[in-house]
Amino acid sequence: MQKRRWRWISLNLLRKLLMYAVCVIALVALFSVHLFPSSSSSKVPNFFDPFKLPTQHELKHQSWTRELTPPHLSKGKDPLSSHSRQLVGAREISDYDKLWKHSSNSKFEPCIEPSANYTPPGESRGYLLVHANGGLNQMRFGICDMVAVARIINATLVIPELDRKSFWQDNSHFSDVFDEDHFINVLANDVRVVKKLPKQLATASKSKKEFRSWSGIEYYEEEITNSWLNHQIIQASKSDSRLANNYLPLDIQKLRCRACYEALRFAPRIEAMGKLLVDRMRSYGPYIALHLRFEKDMLAFSGCTQELSPAEAEELRILRNNTDNWKIKDIDSKEQRSKGECPLTPKEVGFFLSALGYPSNTPIYIAAGETYGGDSHMAHLLSRYPYIMSKEKLATVEELQPFINHGSQLAALDYIVSVESDVFIPSYSGNMAKAVEGHRRFLGHRKTIVPLRKTIVRLFDKLENATLKERMKISNQIIDAHKKRQGSPRKRKGPISGTRGMDRFRSEESFYTNPKPECLCQRETPNVNTSHIIR
Repeated sequence: MQKRRWRWISLNLLRKLLMYAVCVIALVALFSVHLFPSSSSSKVPNFFDPFKLPTQHELKHQSWTRELTPPHLSKGKDPLSSHSRQLVGAREISDYDKLWKHSSNSKFEPCIEPSANYTPPGESRGYLLVHANGGLNQMRFGICDMVAVARIINATLVIPELDRKSFWQDNSHFSDVFDEDHFINVLANDVRVVKKLPKQLATASKSKKEFRSWSGIEYYEEEITNSWLNHQIIQASKSDSRLANNYLPLDIQKLRCRACYEALRFAPRIEAMGKLLVDRMRSYGPYIALHLRFEKDMLAFSGCTQELSPAEAEELRILRNNTDNWKIKDIDSKEQRSKGECPLTPKEVGFFLSALGYPSNTPIYIAAGETYGGDSHMAHLLSRYPYIMSKEKLATVEELQPFINHGSQLAALDYIVSVESDVFIPSYSGNMAKAVEGHRRFLGHRKTIVPLRKTIVRLFDKLENATLKERMKISNQIIDAHKKRQGSPRKRKGPISGTRGMDRFRSEESFYTNPKPECLCQRETPNVNTSHIIR
């Protein structure tokens, strides 16, 4: 009797052990799916008809600008796709919204129409030739400023010449990057624009000018217009930062917005390829566009060598010394970093994203050129976030071939994917970061998280010896520091107190980073569809 009893107890124990073993195996399998996606799952999927480039005929009718409802939510799909639900994991929907939902834009909409007193352009006094200098977004700012300058001085604007001599060595013409005819037609009621100088003026003398930086309307009306007395052509040698950010007539500010957000549309093949990349990123669910400025030119220019080898740091020092238009040569990297003047490293970006709460299977698009040092410097970020994509991963070699060796055109593709992302995060506050942030504000204050680099690197340096409790505290500090840095509506920031002269203008927030209040106004009625504003 006693033997039977023990046998019965043993069988029960064995059953329980088997049950626990099955549960453990199931849990392990579940966690491995959510936290450690297999290498095959991180590959780009096979894209069928909806993900093909359009024909040349269709290119004329393409626009990459997102409709009011994002494409991945507009086809009758559950607002939380299967991949989105994986991203949420055990979090509540409210936590999901905190990560992905953009700032409330119910009170503001674009308002860029001219005033009732605005008149079509009068009889032109001459021609304005413009050399747009810098990279893609620096040239964008400059071209939009020159549209306004042409209006102020009553000039006919000749299609600007793009920079071909800068670091990027791009020989693209205006029509290779932008839709030239669209630019001319949209601005027809503002400024007369022509593709070339008339033949009879090809050899005429020119008044060559380097317009004063951050100038007001009086400078152009009183000083520059005097050039018309002796010349029919004014040639601007530089275009960037030639207009003040503030205190310009309202119609001039609105014209800058019309030029930037309506007229300056990318060339059809760039728009089509950009839309294709956006569609392919959206096949993964909501995504972050990360402007990872850990590139050779930026590191050399800024003098930042954090996480670089001595040989890499020396290579960048030589490049900086050999680049004539980079004026500052001797730079203390540690001092730069402590002041928050270095781009975040890939490792610091991984820490930042984790601290904000983004899970490891968040899709991330790298909107940048080649990362300096390649995989050796990306390893830590990839270990945290394996779903890292780029235009080179999303597109085939054949699809990207027309854009290779054209830095401005490749940057335009990154620009499109960044503007259309669910969240945009720049690792450095350069022209690309400013341009995308401003465009996203204009389109409805889409979520843009601007890192406080000085705070991040200070907290990052505390991590190495931190306990788990201290790490949680650091994460909360990061979250608290960025609650009001996510693209919510606000007025443009003025100059830093105590600054004088050109430093005062330089410290102002760029007009193109935040076109409020001139180009964003309070809605008069709720639920107004503004998707028609950008075409």
